Amino acid sequence: MASFKNTISTLVQLSRTASSCLLSRSRTHIFYISLLLLSVFFVSTSLTERSPTALASAMAARLRRAANYFSSFSPVSSSNTCLVSDLRSNCTLSSVTTVERAPGNSVKDGRYVIKDLGSCDIFNGNWVLDDSDPVYQPGSCPYIDDSFNCYKNGRVDFSYLRYRWKPFDCQIPRFDGRKMLKMLRGKRLVFVGDSLNRNMWESLVCALRESSKDRRRIFEVFRTQGLYSFRFKDYKCSIDFVKSPFLVQEWKISDKIGTRRETLRLDIIQGSKYSDADIIVFNTGHWWTHQKTNKGKNYFQEGSHVYSRLEVKEAFAKALRTWAKWVDVNIDRNRTRVFFVGYSASHFRKGQWDTGGHCDGETEPIANEASPAPYPWMMNILESVIAGMKTPVFYLNITKMTAYRKDGHPSIYRPAEIPRNPSMIQDCSHWCLPGVPDSWNELLYATLLISGH
Repeated sequence: MASFKNTISTLVQLSRTASSCLLSRSRTHIFYISLLLLSVFFVSTSLTERSPTALASAMAARLRRAANYFSSFSPVSSSNTCLVSDLRSNCTLSSVTTVERAPGNSVKDGRYVIKDLGSCDIFNGNWVLDDSDPVYQPGSCPYIDDSFNCYKNGRVDFSYLRYRWKPFDCQIPRFDGRKMLKMLRGKRLVFVGDSLNRNMWESLVCALRESSKDRRRIFEVFRTQGLYSFRFKDYKCSIDFVKSPFLVQEWKISDKIGTRRETLRLDIIQGSKYSDADIIVFNTGHWWTHQKTNKGKNYFQEGSHVYSRLEVKEAFAKALRTWAKWVDVNIDRNRTRVFFVGYSASHFRKGQWDTGGHCDGETEPIANEASPAPYPWMMNILESVIAGMKTPVFYLNITKMTAYRKDGHPSIYRPAEIPRNPSMIQDCSHWCLPGVPDSWNELLYATLLISGH
């Protein structure tokens, strides 16, 4: 009799969970749910010769498994977030679209506890003073490019390292490189995109290096034009970067008089030798603001047609739809997690990078909540494209958190071969390492930790 009560209790649990989840699940999830319910039918028919108690116990076990599957999915929602499926009803997407997590509502990591992260917008917060040491010390990591190595290039104020990102509605765990290496054991993580993604890639490689017991067993597998890889031999994992600033293919054609010129093929993805990776982190954005791209004259191409004029917003949307189609066709959704990193803010004053803009002398983040620039148009397009995809995409919306950090750029602290003078080109787009990108990886780590990857 107790077994039948257990069955009824499990059915109630399943119906409650299913009612809140089923409408927002993908076809893949519904398929698995169907299999689980079908298994209940088969177990009941296979046990018709057994006692009612045995039958009830077996059915309860199967139903519990189904209920656990339902409850392992948690939508991200807050006053500023919504599910991808809600985007069409005037909803603003500003966080991870969907988090798959292990059963339970919290993950403990030292004294930091994530409570119900599924309902917390981890990208809605502020920068708080934090006197703990950075994940790796300035000057300690040999893998940082000179362009990002502000310590090597002479920056002596380190106040920009004293801030930590804190969401308003929850706490996130501090980055634990040893735990992340264990999560990445036997896996391949690939960053694909522009130099801001390279910023993030180098940050992660340095953070994981700091946590490695034997750094002699970290190898740079290759460093070619546009393709870089580090191998952590003790964990049999690799962390790669693929240069693809537009995500679609840069191209060269000959005009009527035989002159070679560049175009951007909006209908062809650039490179695809990473479709078998376990985690892929994409980005694009900054190169779409450059003069040639922004003008859109005789530059964008589809098939054999070169547009004499195409608005950059339309071209960007076409390119992202090409990327989305490639992901949906080529990525195994049961194996690979896909992330997309949002637009990283720049902080040029009195001009842009090529017109005398500068950001030197900044030592503190922007404190005024209303000060950051408007939400980039590119990210609105990205969100609408993600909404139509079959593949779950985890949107790392770093736009707001970077908008405050005018103090974290290399500015005048450029490589030695660039003369430091009043007319020099300052870097107010990329970030010093260690620095702001370490927080992006902390959020990536928190997402993977919650999802139980």
